[in-house]
Amino acid sequence: MTSPSSPAEPGSGSADVDRALLAALARDGRASYTDLAERVGLSVSAVHQRVRRLEQRGLITGYRATLGAKALGLPLTAFVSITPIDVAQPDDAPARLAHLSAIEECHSVAGVESYILKVRVASPDGLEALLQEIRAAANVTTRTTVVLSTFYEDRPPI
Repeated sequence: MTSPSSPAEPGSGSADVDRALLAALARDGRASYTDLAERVGLSVSAVHQRVRRLEQRGLITGYRATLGAKALGLPLTAFVSITPIDVAQPDDAPARLAHLSAIEECHSVAGVESYILKVRVASPDGLEALLQEIRAAANVTTRTTVVLSTFYEDRPPI
């Protein structure tokens, strides 16, 4: 029996084909069904059907363009840990910060901080202004780590 989170039954050739399709699409979400069919040795219609099944089962959740932050004028990346000033306040920081487009990711974490945010801005001045906006909007304290260089990110888990 196949679970919703596994590509196909372990040990089956079907699982290997699904994994190969997932890996190929993770590397190139614009790959044509013809290209995918050549990679896995199936017909185009069989690949189309398998990809549709992978989408229906939630293994493929979407397709997107990856944007170049530096080319967009956002060369500075930082991780901002936030902690509520008043622990009795509602835990609604993600909703309070959703309007800030400079926040690329928001993760709830265990530990001293409540959330870690990944942000991208144009400059140190832009980061300082963003930190002020975050503090005011969510009533939190912040601890910031500026990224010097990134060796890899957005790696597919397969």
